[in-house]
Amino acid sequence: MRLVIEADQVIDGTGAPPLAQGAVLVEDERILAVGRRADIGRPDGARIVEAPSGATLMPGMADVHVHLAYSGQPHKAAFRSELIEMSYAAVALRASRYAYSTLRMGFTAVRDMHAPGGTIIDLAAAIGKGETLGPRIKACGRGLSVTGGHMDQPGFADHTAFRDLTQPCDGPVGFRRGAREEIKRGADFIKINSSCSDGNRIGVWNRQEMTNEEIAATCDEAHMWGMKVAAHTVGGDSLYNTIVNGVDTVEHAHFTDERIIGEMVKRGTYYVPTLLVNERNFEFTPEEQGATPASWRWLNASREAKWKTLAAARKAGVRICCGTDAGYMIPHGPMNWRELALLVHGGLTAMEAIVAATATNHDLLDIDAGRLQPGKLADLVIVAGDPLSDISVLGKPEKLTVYKGGREIH
Repeated sequence: MRLVIEADQVIDGTGAPPLAQGAVLVEDERILAVGRRADIGRPDGARIVEAPSGATLMPGMADVHVHLAYSGQPHKAAFRSELIEMSYAAVALRASRYAYSTLRMGFTAVRDMHAPGGTIIDLAAAIGKGETLGPRIKACGRGLSVTGGHMDQPGFADHTAFRDLTQPCDGPVGFRRGAREEIKRGADFIKINSSCSDGNRIGVWNRQEMTNEEIAATCDEAHMWGMKVAAHTVGGDSLYNTIVNGVDTVEHAHFTDERIIGEMVKRGTYYVPTLLVNERNFEFTPEEQGATPASWRWLNASREAKWKTLAAARKAGVRICCGTDAGYMIPHGPMNWRELALLVHGGLTAMEAIVAATATNHDLLDIDAGRLQPGKLADLVIVAGDPLSDISVLGKPEKLTVYKGGREIH
């Protein structure tokens, strides 16, 4: 099947200036040609789609930090307590709806950063087989954390026990085993929690949870399997140690300095600033989200620091990605575009923000999309407007027509 999509403006995802009066020729699920309408023409037998006047054709976006197993309720306790009353089958079924909502908003790929059991690994497989509809998903399974750490937090009664809710590990051998277990379950990458926030240590703001040896062992194990490692980080020495011991992508990473930024450039580390989830905290009172005085202090400090880190990363040429943390205080789909808007607010141009969400994100995910180029997967979005002049148009579903693998998402 051949398809030609014509639009007044084509953004190819590479950062090149937009192409006026452009067109994309698709054959089956991949792009065959990109160019001016006059050059692409209308091949015999091809279905022709004429985008509305003034519309933009661009690559499908990706959100590289989501939690499809979680609802996005604002109270922090809900992030773990809501799953106590749900079977893992119910979690996966609900996540299917969240995945579709995300796809409908033009995000044709996501990276899931932790889920109980194999819920999102199985959802990704079902989508890949065409059994349900959603974006392309890269899933880590369960994030690895030290016992009692960021993703294995205490607070449950002594008689309470859970199965596969978290993946606590201890020592280099323990983390190697944890990585192997997630790989066995079908993970696409490994997630670790190397450091956590600390609102009691004013001016420091972070605490390293994993030892350097544990971080290095996990990265070594994952890399032997050809997989990337993502790390929940905060900043400071713990962030530096996380980078130099081999992770491929740092999440959040609000507190940095020249030494840290330099290592990210040197090693090609991807940076996922998750600006939206930090800002989202300030749309609720501390009481509404169950924030302690210490955590509120940390939130205010990180809110200021993240803009400095983003500016320094951009100036130095760090590979900046686009990830929302949807599922944690953020609903899936309707708000994802706001991460691009916040990247622009933080100093990126609209084109740079789009490149972060398209080309750079897909490079991180190892998905052959994110650029409108021959041979790439035909994951596309027609936008009834110009996101370069008004990025908020990406948040209006009535103005978006989404294609995944050359097929329109109805």
